[in-house]
Amino acid sequence: MKYVVCIPDGCADEPVPALDGRTPLEVAHMPTLRRLAARARLGRARVIPEGLPPGSDVGNMSILGYDPARYHNGRASIEAAAMGLYLAGDQVAYRCNLATVAADGTMEDFAGGHPSTEQAATMISALQAELGGEVSFHTGVQYRHIMVAPAAWADACCVPPHDLTGQPAVLPTGPAAPHLQKLMDASRDVLARFDVAANQIWLWGQGRFPEMPAFADRYGRSAGLVSAVDLVRGLGVLTGMDVVTVAGATAWYDTNYEGKRDAALAGLEAGADLFVIHVEASDEAGHAGDVDEKVHSLENWDRRILADLVVGLDALGPWRLLLLPDHATPLVLRTHTSDPVPYLLVDSHSDGPGGAYTEPATADAPVVAGHSLMGELLRA
Repeated sequence: MKYVVCIPDGCADEPVPALDGRTPLEVAHMPTLRRLAARARLGRARVIPEGLPPGSDVGNMSILGYDPARYHNGRASIEAAAMGLYLAGDQVAYRCNLATVAADGTMEDFAGGHPSTEQAATMISALQAELGGEVSFHTGVQYRHIMVAPAAWADACCVPPHDLTGQPAVLPTGPAAPHLQKLMDASRDVLARFDVAANQIWLWGQGRFPEMPAFADRYGRSAGLVSAVDLVRGLGVLTGMDVVTVAGATAWYDTNYEGKRDAALAGLEAGADLFVIHVEASDEAGHAGDVDEKVHSLENWDRRILADLVVGLDALGPWRLLLLPDHATPLVLRTHTSDPVPYLLVDSHSDGPGGAYTEPATADAPVVAGHSLMGELLRA
């Protein structure tokens, strides 16, 4: 038996006025997903436990089968793991966005105009040269980077920049806030030398390494993962999964969908029992409030991943597939919510009750804990 977990990041939504009160999942042309849903088990999952922030760190940890209430210890440390950074006991990692903050203090763009990773690397190098010492800056992907600081700097309350789009920027508070604010202010002079939209860093999501058991030990299955997002890749590293890099895979609309699909099939054919496919595009569209792009990203999932993924899985033998987002990213709100999300669990040799994979169609279904679904998937 082979297993696949598909994560269209942030794809769940609320009724959208521009779509006549429907959601992107209701509108998108997804014939393969419709066929899978017609014979699947459908329901709702709480991937964000009560009391935890509705972020991809929490949601993806939950989908991988680890209860965030037990294992979550901050976002940035997970991304650091993906970059090969291993924190000492006296260190804490902060997520370091390249952001655009207007002169009046409005968060114009939490992604700083989406610089290329190559552009960003020169900016992070400059930040390290000018501001490094007690802290260190490390290049990630596009606008997402890491700052490592003394553990004493961990005590701060920081608002994720994607929660502030178009709103006044809320500065850090708490004992460590003066250290963070000093660096954020100083970064403006450094980034002003570059011809880019990003004009300062934004520090948030601090944490130390979580202690997570290996996936193979926990579930008795070998697993691989493909994602262009360091946060998700970091969860793979921390749980001992085979983390695959695909050429052309980005955390933006232009990602290599086919490459991720083929990496999953190749990993399964090479002997992996389970493979995780994560695509960020639908979440980015939600943050941007881009209705057309969110619908298009779902259609890309269907046409460029699911259609041939099913064909490839059939050729490998019996299989089971779990599909759900790590959280909702409503287009109107342009940020994450903690609402339960729809899930789909389908078996190649056993039909479920079937239905439609949409938010309204699953609205009355019982809500299950998101971290319980991995066990359900593997209980063939």
